[in-house]
Amino acid sequence: MTVDNQITGEIQQGFLIYVGVEKNDTQEDVNYMVEKIIHLRIFEDQDGKMNRSLMDEAGEILCISQFTLLGDCRKGRRPSFSEAKPPGEADALYRQFVEMCRDKGIHTQTGVFQAHMAVESVNDGPVTMLVDSKKQF
Repeated sequence: MTVDNQITGEIQQGFLIYVGVEKNDTQEDVNYMVEKIIHLRIFEDQDGKMNRSLMDEAGEILCISQFTLLGDCRKGRRPSFSEAKPPGEADALYRQFVEMCRDKGIHTQTGVFQAHMAVESVNDGPVTMLVDSKKQF
């Protein structure tokens, strides 16, 4: 990932995580998300089954703040971001998420909050998961 043509974060094997912080999110949501994500069994075991976690694989995280995940496109032609937490508060929870991942021993790289970032990824599988602390889907 680059910002202003400078590499700000890169990993080898692990998760590219886009984090959207909703206006009602709290530290409890951060705790839930960290535990869910680092123990989510989506890496293949020796039998080719999704049975190993990021912790099992000593995987890494590239974490990007992404308020546009909260964009509601159901009405009109322009997304509404009214459910997104204000930037200062969102940044605080985003940083707590990153620090908790690091505290769990996960090598975690980040982007730059509110910066224009160029993100490159190789999506193996491809496997993409949606995880929501409110369990809305």
